[in-house]
Amino acid sequence: MTQTATSHVIGQPLDRTDGPLKTTGGARYAAEFRPAGLCHAVMVLSTIPAGRIVALDTAAPEASPGVLLVLSHRNAPSLPKHGDAAFDPPAGRVLSLLQDDDVHYNRQPIAVVVADSFEHAVAAAALVHAQYERASPALDFQRERAHAHTPKDVNHAPPDKRWGDVAAGERVAEVRVDAIYTTPMQTHNPLEPHATVADWQNGKLTVYDATQYVSGVRDALAKTLGMAADDVRVVSPFVGGGFGCKGSTWSHVVLAAMAARQVGRPVKLVVDRTQMFGPVGGRPHTRQRVALGARRDGTLTSIRHELVAQTSQIEDWTEPSAVVSRMMYACPNGATSHRLVKLNIGTPTFQRAPGEASGNFALEVAMDELAVSLHVDPVALRLRNYAEREPATGKSFSSKHLRECYAQAAERFGWSRRTGAPRSMRDGNTLVGYGMATASYPAHRMAASARAVLQPDGTFVVQSGSQDIGTGTYTVMTQVAAETLGVPPAHVHFELGDTRLPPAPVSGGSMSAASVGPAVQAACRQLRERLVSLAVADATSPVHGSPSSAVTIDDGWMIVRDNPSRRETLAAFAARHRQPLEASAEAKPGDAKERYALHSFGAVFAEVRVDPELGVIRVPRVVAAYDIGRPLNLKTARSQMQGGIVWGVGFALLEETLLELRSGRIANANLAEYHVPVNADIQSIDVLFVDHPDYAFNPLGIRGIGEIGITGVPAALANAIHHATGRRLRDLPITLDKLL
Repeated sequence: MTQTATSHVIGQPLDRTDGPLKTTGGARYAAEFRPAGLCHAVMVLSTIPAGRIVALDTAAPEASPGVLLVLSHRNAPSLPKHGDAAFDPPAGRVLSLLQDDDVHYNRQPIAVVVADSFEHAVAAAALVHAQYERASPALDFQRERAHAHTPKDVNHAPPDKRWGDVAAGERVAEVRVDAIYTTPMQTHNPLEPHATVADWQNGKLTVYDATQYVSGVRDALAKTLGMAADDVRVVSPFVGGGFGCKGSTWSHVVLAAMAARQVGRPVKLVVDRTQMFGPVGGRPHTRQRVALGARRDGTLTSIRHELVAQTSQIEDWTEPSAVVSRMMYACPNGATSHRLVKLNIGTPTFQRAPGEASGNFALEVAMDELAVSLHVDPVALRLRNYAEREPATGKSFSSKHLRECYAQAAERFGWSRRTGAPRSMRDGNTLVGYGMATASYPAHRMAASARAVLQPDGTFVVQSGSQDIGTGTYTVMTQVAAETLGVPPAHVHFELGDTRLPPAPVSGGSMSAASVGPAVQAACRQLRERLVSLAVADATSPVHGSPSSAVTIDDGWMIVRDNPSRRETLAAFAARHRQPLEASAEAKPGDAKERYALHSFGAVFAEVRVDPELGVIRVPRVVAAYDIGRPLNLKTARSQMQGGIVWGVGFALLEETLLELRSGRIANANLAEYHVPVNADIQSIDVLFVDHPDYAFNPLGIRGIGEIGITGVPAALANAIHHATGRRLRDLPITLDKLL
């Protein structure tokens, strides 16, 4: 049986299937589940960066109205997994679960207050007072850099990688760039903060959690609490933004479960906005040295990319920033390295395009500096060093159409109007700058499962235990299912966000669509073939007696291809059979990762306007073209890219978490002082796609797109600012004080 040629649903700009629920308030997020008897928990966080608790005054909060429990190291149950991660990242972290009196960072959870109302819990939590024996903290990155150490791996690969002969490449270089680039600590601030509702019934635990990985939370809870995984259920139908911070099981999730078991009632614990700064991770500060060597014609002879980043005292977490230099440009000699500095801070974590966003900034600004030194066009320099194979491994790319991205974005942007000299373009008194950079992100895929069921009314329920973190998973999986089954999207109801559904991987690393999509396709294809087989064997069906290969399904009809008058609706077929029919499938990655270098690419062009007297920077437009395989939905794909570009503007110009070096406290732990872009900061964003399916990567030809949108943007803006002003700023964010 062949796939119908007329049901081309994939790629269409379908409206979000979950849109009506979200716009009418029908979508239920983690904090909105209300089991009977629900009570409320508030975390109490430490106020020192290092030391131990010598006294904890809980008398006043315990006597406060409505208080049911003050959980601390003095009365917390002993857990079987303490001192290390119960479950490997991304789901697992070394947690602060009140098992001892040690304090490793400011804002570490040291108690949980549970009360009959949120207001009572907040009031009582303010009455918890701790006395500490202080230890000398490590907070100054520059000072502690002398003690940097090598992590055991980076993304399951060696932290250091060399190819060719770097020293020889540097000796023959006629032009060199060697500079230090820094990116700051950044903190996640999704619209929905972390939230968990924990409910114990008959020794089994149900958790409603704001998570990017329902199966990971289940496994981490089970191992941490010493339970069977089958006795834990995790539900997460909607997530108000994840971007990496919700890919891990953090302390508050387990603390909510511990508190609920102790009070014998369901407990809701919401991490408030200021508590987002510390105990649930963020992007770490990086210091990167990039050294490029080139001949006068622009051909690269050597690349060095050396990263030093911060991590916590309790766990190594590596920002893989130097990895980008292993694959971007055709250079015969390279060396990349990663080092970590332990500080008394909360453990960093994945934050949109971890490593690639920060590493791309350093590499792409260095390339712009090289172009300036050589007096060549920045696009021409990149084309001169275009990589047909991944330099560090020699593998060919599964699919690469970056040249088209450069050409299409440059034409749409009007790059040819750019004059080369800095400060050479003006609009009145305003300095105008054009800058560009390459974007990239690796393509990831993991095993996933799905189930498809024909209902008695002729509609379909398709299920996978994935998550929709705001990216449109409900919608694009509906499209995959509808096209594969040969029915309108309205006939498909897609379900996700529950560990009772077929397992799927974390919604991180831009892998959800690329992993879950093939599983949905396989399950729906199996069900479709079963339906046709049953129909041709059914004496009451109009398609009876036809070969299965002669029957297609199109727009909800089973049709004999050579005799279209012989047809019946799936609804009529289902009504006769009455019982639901289903099929399940698992899709695994295969050997593509061993055979190919797997990456998506893009080209980002940005215009800036700079006030020469005030240093105020405006971004009137960004144009970007992307090679991301086959877009599943042009509307959601474009939205994803625009969101990433907006974040890239914030990365370049605004975002910075400020660590106070005496107390280890975050000085700007609120959205009034932690600056992110608002509508007034964003003007024209023009997104293009070069549509080339990557069937070497998976059978749908798709690659993930959640993270590539942020990459390239900070560098393009920094390069545009240099073009406008002549100032080369290598430390993000680029603020007006640095320009002045």
